[in-house]
Amino acid sequence: MSSDFVTNEEIVQSARRRLAQGPWDYLAGASESETTMRRNRLAFDRLAFRPRVLADVSSIDCSTTFLGHNLRIPVMLAPIGGLQNFDPEGGVAVARAAGDFGTLHVVSSATMPTLEETAAATESPKIYQLYIRGDWEWIKDMIDREKQAGYQGFCITVDSAVYSRRERPMISRWSIDSTRNPQNREWQATVTWDGITRMKEYAKQPFMLKGIATAEDAKLAVEHGVDVIWVSNHGGRQLDHGIATMDMLSEITEVVGDKAAIVLDGGILRGSDVLKALAMGAKAVAIGKLQGWGLAADGTDGVVRVLEILEEEMRVAMGLMGVTSIGQLTESHVCPAEATTPAHEMSSWVNMPGERLL
Repeated sequence: MSSDFVTNEEIVQSARRRLAQGPWDYLAGASESETTMRRNRLAFDRLAFRPRVLADVSSIDCSTTFLGHNLRIPVMLAPIGGLQNFDPEGGVAVARAAGDFGTLHVVSSATMPTLEETAAATESPKIYQLYIRGDWEWIKDMIDREKQAGYQGFCITVDSAVYSRRERPMISRWSIDSTRNPQNREWQATVTWDGITRMKEYAKQPFMLKGIATAEDAKLAVEHGVDVIWVSNHGGRQLDHGIATMDMLSEITEVVGDKAAIVLDGGILRGSDVLKALAMGAKAVAIGKLQGWGLAADGTDGVVRVLEILEEEMRVAMGLMGVTSIGQLTESHVCPAEATTPAHEMSSWVNMPGERLL
């Protein structure tokens, strides 16, 4: 049972035992040399806390609000394609977890079941993320469908104009496309800022851009009226040899200011990672790999348990830092430090070397 898991490391180990090699490689790996993925972890490892003492931390509140929604912790469930490969219920299982725990699920257009089935699974708020797979009429139809289904925000992923070479599943001879509806990726390469404006005006919903990696593009996003700047490099799964999301955060927060909310993903494996991102200016973070591992370990209950453990890690770190609420976190709570271990997809846990050694 998920309640028996005491660390997220145990959840990852359970997921590894349950998953076939192909789906595991798709979830755990990244593109080509996986340098971007390792840099995501390294950026967190190179930040240390500056704790303050003798504060009354007998009551600690880990909650926040995002786009008007109450979040039990500032951790959303990122859009993941092919969730049905980790649990038969796919997106429905994750939607239930978000509702049971109290956070937002950003539902991927590249997962199953249909967006309507996932929306109907729970009454909790959800945001719909779209990969462009057709012309303007196709896009309008998808927006109409998600709005009719009751989604309360719309997200476009913009760092996937060209699909990457993800060599772990390639070596396994396993393709995510064989497990879902056909993906005509050619349309994604045609999307421009003009298209973003057109979609935003048509959707008339809180609008997110996921995959912003530079101050230049963050500035353009603000100029185009985007409500949420999602700082992301796709978990290192798209452009190899990119910089870490935490290393690009400062330049983005500087140009965005209070003109848009900032979400960050990439390498978040601990409650302490969440706090570092918030201290550096993110309003919330999102988890992908951890979500998938929780789902593979025990379905809905596994994802809920992942979030519970993150919450407990946050609560402990906040208390030891002299912080009692999310809003108190500032850059003064972190400082540069040397990393102590090599960075890889499992380096947040002391008992787990790189996946290839498992």
